[in-house]
Amino acid sequence: MRLPPFNAGLIGCLALVLAGCLPREPVTQVAGWSVVDPSERHPILVHQQPATLSLPIARGAYGLSPAQRAQAVAFLDRYRATDAGRSRLLIQAPSGSANEVAAVHALAELRHLALDMGLDQTALTVETYPAGRHAQPPLRLSHLRFYAEAPKCGAWPENLADSYAGLNYANFGCANQRNFAAMVSNPADLLGPRTETPAASEKRDSQWDKYVRGESTISKKQEEERVKGLAGN
Repeated sequence: MRLPPFNAGLIGCLALVLAGCLPREPVTQVAGWSVVDPSERHPILVHQQPATLSLPIARGAYGLSPAQRAQAVAFLDRYRATDAGRSRLLIQAPSGSANEVAAVHALAELRHLALDMGLDQTALTVETYPAGRHAQPPLRLSHLRFYAEAPKCGAWPENLADSYAGLNYANFGCANQRNFAAMVSNPADLLGPRTETPAASEKRDSQWDKYVRGESTISKKQEEERVKGLAGN
């Protein structure tokens, strides 16, 4: 059965329109889904690498010197700010060396310093290492710190002038992801929220005691805090 010329021309136009709507370049897919979000196409990878500090301890010294104490405070402060409770602080002291006694005194001072700065006792690990023939083996501090690996940009696999799909191009959003990875102060935050300290219970206990005794739990206001009406009202 032949179709009328008008219907045949209409069908031909619809076929051309539908063909023009089809994508003409490959679309990146992961598990059947098109990757169009820049954070998924250009992910930021978070890795761990060791951060170390060596403090040489002189024979006969009784603790850390002022300069070593300042270095230790700066190192512990960075550990507390960037760790977020995800790794342990390792302190290694030399064993069998001429400065072993001095290293023990420095180790005790370092532990007290860490606890005074608010570090948890369970986050500290102390061990010894053989000093060998080293004349002045150091006291070593180390922990695993997080760092963000930025994505590599500059991929232009196709000419944008020949793109008809209307999707994000391959390099879209990569610069933002790279800048964000460079600016984040604590890459561990990209893995999840930080742990919270326990809430203060002093006020809660006080309110509970008033409730048990049948007293009002409303906070009392001073006379100057009360709202007074205007004269004559």
